Amino acid sequence: MAIARPLWQALTVRIPVDGVTLNADLALPVDAHGIVLFAHGSGSSRHSPRNQFVARVLQQSDFGTLLMDLLTEKEEFLDNQTREMRFDIGLLAKRLTATVDWLGTQPAYKHLPVGVFGASTGAAAALVTAADRPVVVKSVVSRGGRPDLADEALPRVKAPSLLIVGAYDDAVLALNQQAMARMKTTVQLKIIPRATHLFEEPGALSHVADLAAEWFWDTLKPKK
Repeated sequence: MAIARPLWQALTVRIPVDGVTLNADLALPVDAHGIVLFAHGSGSSRHSPRNQFVARVLQQSDFGTLLMDLLTEKEEFLDNQTREMRFDIGLLAKRLTATVDWLGTQPAYKHLPVGVFGASTGAAAALVTAADRPVVVKSVVSRGGRPDLADEALPRVKAPSLLIVGAYDDAVLALNQQAMARMKTTVQLKIIPRATHLFEEPGALSHVADLAAEWFWDTLKPKK
């Protein structure tokens, strides 16, 4: 079992975005190689056990992580009833982009190269943000994502992007292949054998986390 490296910072932060305040959990190892923002998927939050697992692996690989809520508590309550906001990619991407901008104003973090890890609909938000902030967002990873929902932003993405899909997640796999064909940047598709959409099979999520850590290590370059 990997031993977690000491964190010089681990705290909950509140990020002002467009008249609302979003909650986020920040963890920053000593000598972080970069910082990865997590955009959660449909009906999820920063407390997603899958994203938290991946974040811990990234922390052990010398990356800072920021797991954030893209919706306020009131919005999340409404969305759990109507499901109307989880597919509002424009709203989710706007808030993710604003968080990227916020990081750039923080003296303790602004020197770190930025990557984004998106799950489900959060992957579309991650790609839109990458397209809108091409100088800042250096790398993207999608886990069981819906990159197709990024639509017109796909050809504008410049950050190298990794799309991870379960082999048994047939519909999402097809959508990822379609999205990949529209992208002009460096993009790879990794298929996890015998895995379904949530990667609940033994070893599947560990495989995802290892691929993400390797991808970010190779693609997150220090700012000049």
